[in-house]
Amino acid sequence: YIRRDVSAADAPIYKGGAADKVSLMVNVYWGTEYIQPMLDIFAENNVTTTFFVGGMWVKDNEETLKKIYAAGHEIANHGFFHKDQKKLDYARNREEIEVTHKLVESILGIKMDLFAPPSGSFGDTTIRAAEDLGYRTIMWSLDTIDWRDKDSELIFSRATKKAEGGSLILMHPTEATVNALNRIIKTLANKQLTVARVSEVLAG
Repeated sequence: YIRRDVSAADAPIYKGGAADKVSLMVNVYWGTEYIQPMLDIFAENNVTTTFFVGGMWVKDNEETLKKIYAAGHEIANHGFFHKDQKKLDYARNREEIEVTHKLVESILGIKMDLFAPPSGSFGDTTIRAAEDLGYRTIMWSLDTIDWRDKDSELIFSRATKKAEGGSLILMHPTEATVNALNRIIKTLANKQLTVARVSEVLAG
């Protein structure tokens, strides 16, 4: 293994290699009240996915984190304070990832290895810090923009219309997302696409 230039080999991943799987990436810093309904819908459809959790949220919601993990979902890193990581130096980038890593490890006993930068903002220092901590940096293929547009139809359309094998579909715990979720999963299934964890979608 030869370490190549950070901007090439270790560039963020926008899409996985799976032909028949997609992931519904759930980024969590708020919306705790919508997580259980989401877990119920995932369970009813017999699928698991990946929750990218913010450290600040984890600190106040240990029990909910345990529930997500117990339901079979993959837990991944979303930084600690939801900072604009592009503006942070190497040390602060590293701290955002590492503090969250240790916190989740202390609660669940697992070592996360996927990192989604808050707001999709990253610089070379972000990628380098993530890589030095054993992380791959994950972006998205399709964005539901559910945090802004509280419209189930829009969310449904953005999640499904252009979805294809390997798609990483970004969402958050919102009421409109919950209302669209069952239909999203079933529509993807009709397109021969199974909802899976990000790591599975990357693996192909």
